[in-house]
Amino acid sequence: MIGFIGEYESTIDAKGRFLLPAGFKKQLPEQESHVFVLNRGFEKCLTLYPIQSWDPIYKKISELNDFDPKVREFRRYFLNGAVQIELDSAGRILLPKNLLDHASLGKDIVLVSAINKIEIWDKNKYQQFFDSFSSESFSNLANEVMNKKDDRLMG
Repeated sequence: MIGFIGEYESTIDAKGRFLLPAGFKKQLPEQESHVFVLNRGFEKCLTLYPIQSWDPIYKKISELNDFDPKVREFRRYFLNGAVQIELDSAGRILLPKNLLDHASLGKDIVLVSAINKIEIWDKNKYQQFFDSFSSESFSNLANEVMNKKDDRLMG
């Protein structure tokens, strides 16, 4: 399983490319190809999935009941804009215009670990996100999330 740690800044060039930070490249398994799926994030960011992280998600989505309208709606939202990409010879990733616009990415971006994937944020929006969140709010959120009973662990 892939697991990322870290937060790195990068810049988008005039052609819509950015260099994948060396800190993240080092965390990719060497034997695996550097193929990714780039998708819209749940917030106004992009999500970069190594193909090894994407495949199980895609498999699960493909097994959902197509007769359920909520499944079809979820698929449309989640898969809309998803694109398979590879690092170029210089280690850059080209961001498609529709995804670049969706996340309102400017020149300066922040790449953030999200366990088995990487979120790509506009630097200013990412800073605003943290500026609007107090330490007390974070403490309450941590308490709520980390103390939830995990149904998978229940008998």
